[in-house]
Amino acid sequence: MSADGSDRALAPSQPLVFWVLGGILLVYFAVPFAVFLARTGSVPVVETLLEPGTRTAVRNSLLTAPVATAIATGFGVPLAYLLARERFRGKRLVEAFVVLPLVVPPVVGGALLLSVVGRFTPVGALAARAGVPLTDSLVGVVLAQTFVAAPFVVVTARAGFEAVDERLEQAARTLGHGRTATFRRVSLPLARRSIAAGVVLTFARAVGEFGATLMVAYNPRTMPTRIWVEFIAGGIDDIVPVALVLLFVTLVVVAAVQRFAGVPTRGAR
Repeated sequence: MSADGSDRALAPSQPLVFWVLGGILLVYFAVPFAVFLARTGSVPVVETLLEPGTRTAVRNSLLTAPVATAIATGFGVPLAYLLARERFRGKRLVEAFVVLPLVVPPVVGGALLLSVVGRFTPVGALAARAGVPLTDSLVGVVLAQTFVAAPFVVVTARAGFEAVDERLEQAARTLGHGRTATFRRVSLPLARRSIAAGVVLTFARAVGEFGATLMVAYNPRTMPTRIWVEFIAGGIDDIVPVALVLLFVTLVVVAAVQRFAGVPTRGAR
């Protein structure tokens, strides 16, 4: 072995069975991507993406997902800070409600939303009379996306705030900063990487949301609902173009999460 330990770095440091089991799962992840992407050679991708229905679905997803993300962030970050710093009666219940949209099947989440904002509910009927229908509209898409995606920013931001040393906040308070100023000048900057990662994950979940959107706003189409309609009508080849757009968004999201959250690759430098 060389003095700098290079031979040791080249040798596996973990049991071989771990490499085998992990490798099998990695292949299971990678092969479907490779096989699916191989279909692009026989599919008119550009022509399909230029179709009015496809362009509308892409536009709707890229319009509603940022709005849902902004709403989730604006309300979720303060909630995350409260959960990280405060002790209050009913906190466990609040935590449960935050996590519930993550574990409830999206279709069930859509049904829950319909029970509140459906066209025949008091809220839905009132909104419809005001000219702002909450179902089968872009507003309905945003409501569905926010419901299923907001927990990501709350959970991730909370972890970031909990990692901030409370003594730094206390020091800011002794220097005359109020609670809001301390949050803005100390807590928020120190937790920004976790918050940014949560925002990115929220956007990814919103742009890919299908089940709740299908229930609340089947029309207008988003990319996931467009994929479903095209699959029912023509099979896998018909969904390749729109799926490629979603895959591209996913790759951007993965890169952003690695950038903001510092997701490590052990051998990378």
